[in-house]
Amino acid sequence: MTEQQGRGIIDRATATKERPTLKTIAFMTGLGITTVSRALKDAPDIGAETKERVRMVARQLGYQPNRAGVRLRTGKTNVIALVLGIDEEILGFSNQMVVGISEVLSGTPYHIVVTPHAHTKDPMLPVRYILETGSADGVIISRTEPEDARVQLLIEQNMPFATHGRTNMGELHPFHDFDNEAFAYGAVERLVKKGRRRIALLPPPNKLTYSEHTKNGFQRGLRDFGAEEVPLNINIDASLADIRNAVERLMRATDAPDGLITASGSAAIAANAGIEAAGKHVGRELDLVSKQGTPILSWIRPEIITAYEDVRQSGRELAKAVIARIDGVEPQLLQSVSQPIWGD
Repeated sequence: MTEQQGRGIIDRATATKERPTLKTIAFMTGLGITTVSRALKDAPDIGAETKERVRMVARQLGYQPNRAGVRLRTGKTNVIALVLGIDEEILGFSNQMVVGISEVLSGTPYHIVVTPHAHTKDPMLPVRYILETGSADGVIISRTEPEDARVQLLIEQNMPFATHGRTNMGELHPFHDFDNEAFAYGAVERLVKKGRRRIALLPPPNKLTYSEHTKNGFQRGLRDFGAEEVPLNINIDASLADIRNAVERLMRATDAPDGLITASGSAAIAANAGIEAAGKHVGRELDLVSKQGTPILSWIRPEIITAYEDVRQSGRELAKAVIARIDGVEPQLLQSVSQPIWGD
């Protein structure tokens, strides 16, 4: 069957405006329903030519397996639930994560369902909902804590999952993380090389595991490179307006820092606004170092020293990990950490 012939068949079929089914594909191809089903599942006893013909018709029909039917037959939903923060974000972190996950899932029977969650709400709520409703075969969570109750619950309920970030729990579980300790350490090193000695840190909130990693790298860098900390009593979970105002106050003080490190690209934009509101400029009175998941910071203020975190790749790694866990791969084989890519 040629593509042109196929389109003619599809046009006649879609004229009925009915949802295509296995029966529809069987009618279009002249094959049995069982053969069509097995061809779509890549069964080894179905010939390559038959598989291609079935897939072509299915693709042109826009066929999608009926999830309710799949669940009744197999007990599976073919859904991966991503519990994702919806708080202030202007540099596309969430979008990059979703794109990376979707790239991996596109070659599988799985679909992504995003469950938005605000960090001010109980983090257990979305996980409990997924478990109680049985609405997913696997879960991806972020904003991990050292002793994360969500991780403990998912393990107890035998739900396959992967975390964006690590925990300090004894339980082994799949994760992908960014090396925030290496980032903070490298940030101090770069500031000191520019002659900066008084450095402030705009960190993640204390309750998150990567706050510990970031602060460990920062303190180690201060010791190794002979710099001192200027306290900044705010974290990246604050509103962008609050971050801007806090940095402005800090930069107007007589003991203002000559270096600033931020753990978030969005926070870096707010911090830059605060620096300029105080009548100072990045690259002149002080230098600013930040993570970024897109090159926007470099476009807005090229003087900002940046470390690239490939969030899209993080999404890919997390998707592969949770699918592998569903397939029974041991969790200790599904753990990875990516390194910062410096823009200098």
